[in-house]
Amino acid sequence: MDDNHTRSARYRTHRTVGGATVVTLRGEIDIVTAPSLAACLDSLTSGPRPDLVLDLRPVSFIDCAGLGVLCRARNHAQARDGRLRLVTNSAPFLRILRHADLTGVFDIRTRLPEEAVGSPVADSVSASAG
Repeated sequence: MDDNHTRSARYRTHRTVGGATVVTLRGEIDIVTAPSLAACLDSLTSGPRPDLVLDLRPVSFIDCAGLGVLCRARNHAQARDGRLRLVTNSAPFLRILRHADLTGVFDIRTRLPEEAVGSPVADSVSASAG
């Protein structure tokens, strides 16, 4: 690993129809990038009834620090009567969630809410995927 480790997870936020805040994450979510991402997600889950969708499809890597940030965001949202949904179709990411025993913890989708065609159940990811 390079000592000049300056990469950061990049993200952008926008509102969707229905009031959910969608954050698209790109790059790596690891011990280096987790603190800034946690601060962003803490802010987005600080209000009443947050409805947060994290689009993880462009994420290339996540480590245990990144999983911790996702768990923290979920806990913050639920503590405020809100919700957190993850959007991914990455078999390696789903495998990591399965090995960490987190597949049943998150609401995992394959598409963003505005991309969904049909019922939410049809867009859910099977816990055995990957």
